[in-house]
Amino acid sequence: MSDIAIRVEKLSKQYRIGGPQPRYKTLRESLTEAAQAPFRRAAKLLRGEAYGAAGLDETIWALKDVSFSVDRGEVVGIIGRNGAGKSTLLKILSRITEPTEGHAEIRGRVGSLLEVGTGFHPELTGRENIYLNGAILGMKRAEIEEKFNEIVAFSEIERFIDTPIKHYSSGMTVRLAFSVAAHLEPEILLVDEVLAVGDVAFQKKCLGKMDTIASEGRTVLFVSHNMESILNLCSRGILLEVGRKAAEGPVDDVVQEYLAASFARSECALSERTDRTGNGRIRFKAFFMRDKEGNPIGSVATGDTVDFVLPYEMVDKPIPKVTVWFWILDTRGRGLLCFWSRLTGEDFKDILPKGEFVCRVPCFPLTPGTYAVDIRSADADGPMDCVENAARVEVVTGDFFGTGRALKGIGDFACKHSWRLSG
Repeated sequence: MSDIAIRVEKLSKQYRIGGPQPRYKTLRESLTEAAQAPFRRAAKLLRGEAYGAAGLDETIWALKDVSFSVDRGEVVGIIGRNGAGKSTLLKILSRITEPTEGHAEIRGRVGSLLEVGTGFHPELTGRENIYLNGAILGMKRAEIEEKFNEIVAFSEIERFIDTPIKHYSSGMTVRLAFSVAAHLEPEILLVDEVLAVGDVAFQKKCLGKMDTIASEGRTVLFVSHNMESILNLCSRGILLEVGRKAAEGPVDDVVQEYLAASFARSECALSERTDRTGNGRIRFKAFFMRDKEGNPIGSVATGDTVDFVLPYEMVDKPIPKVTVWFWILDTRGRGLLCFWSRLTGEDFKDILPKGEFVCRVPCFPLTPGTYAVDIRSADADGPMDCVENAARVEVVTGDFFGTGRALKGIGDFACKHSWRLSG
């Protein structure tokens, strides 16, 4: 029996954008269209219209010529920017969508955790959906019943197990979906970045379960933007860029290549970034720092007061209330600090069409190094502008304690403290 669980060869997926999607045609319609095609081309030429690529609806390749294989029992991380093709790859492997070119071979029973609620019927209860998902995986009712109590206990939604899924919150749906996918013992588990919906405690619980699954020799393909999770769980990594495989190898090497590219990309103007997400009602124009006197600075010293400035423009009607936040991350992609207007009770109302969000941080605590920044904004309808690796923050040595001693090699953070002798 082959040791390969997943084999992908020159996998490509094309989508049409900017126009109506084609519907399935009957044989009669297809034959009629083929017969009429030469006459339509002649008519276009007589009218002076170009015929060819310019006359077609625009298409994009979400994946293009991607090839790799995954051995049984291997845990592989798929990383890349938004729009790189990660989710499309998992949807093809889950047989939710078909490839345009190439093929994928899956050897074993597959459990998928992709978008929130994928595979669930909203009108059915949580209990009924557990049995439905088990049946889809090819399990017998007796097998599902054997795991049922364990699934419900892990999901922590016992009180709502007989409530229709349509009444669940996104967090509850993720809890049940992960529990079903993980406990019904698929030979291959495909997990997309949906755990971010759950709370921190449940995320840790899920990651622990995935670690257990991997130790049992089952195959895991894990898509995540959390580099710490990728590094902890995976032995090998695959980096996708604009639908193509950019790197493959030991997970540490692939993560470092991804982060190095992210740092280089952060030097571009935000207006040039096409991988931002959100409804676009507000767009960030830049991210930079000023000292407490208002002068722009390229780096901040540990212990200094610093203003983080996010110029914006509003591209839609007035927004009743806006919340803004940004994460500072280390070179492994771990979130070290989060500055969020909601935490300080400073949600913004009746903002001007253009302006700046300014966050002042007294006594900046990070020790010397180079850090990445993710920026976010949201209103009552959800995310408006989200840009990963939007900028870099360079931290240099500062006299944090006022003693003239440099801070080096003492960890990630500095914290005010004092000592006394008692005895």
